[in-house]
Amino acid sequence: MGKLIYAASISLDGFLEDENGSFDWSVPDEELHAIWNQHERQIGTSLYGRRMYETMRVWEDDDWLVDEPPVIREYAQIWRDADKIVYSTTLDDVSTARTTIERTFDPEKVRQLKETSGSDLSIGGAGIAVEAFRHGLVDECVLVLCPVIVGGGKPALPRGIRLDLELLESRRFGSGVVYLRHAVRKAD
Repeated sequence: MGKLIYAASISLDGFLEDENGSFDWSVPDEELHAIWNQHERQIGTSLYGRRMYETMRVWEDDDWLVDEPPVIREYAQIWRDADKIVYSTTLDDVSTARTTIERTFDPEKVRQLKETSGSDLSIGGAGIAVEAFRHGLVDECVLVLCPVIVGGGKPALPRGIRLDLELLESRRFGSGVVYLRHAVRKAD
């Protein structure tokens, strides 16, 4: 059975992007990129909202990767090797391999996917992640806290939902970034 993992880089005040939609403050250096690579290697299927998918599909193209460090080229291959499900009512088709579109987020289908998966799953995109949190589907949260306060924007975590967490791992990087991995404690 696979775990559903919500992973995100967030500002210290809890945002994925600032009020202008920018997340340039969260671009990982090589050391942190290696941690993301390690995390993504365990993922067999990534669940995305439309906007997150549109952001991530850059990894399908090799043209811009030619002069990038090996850790970044490695991430591209890891991303390509995973299956992807995009939840969208507006996309007509996808431009990346191993990708399917679902028109609605069906919690029962996601539960079945977790139960039948031989590897972990990730969920990315604030809107779709909120749905997974609301339905009790998220098993772990991996948060990379960036040393910046952006003052507003898109919240990284759902509002109005309480989850008790258990710290599984933490690391501090030279850049001031802090990596936190928590298990979601299930209600008895």
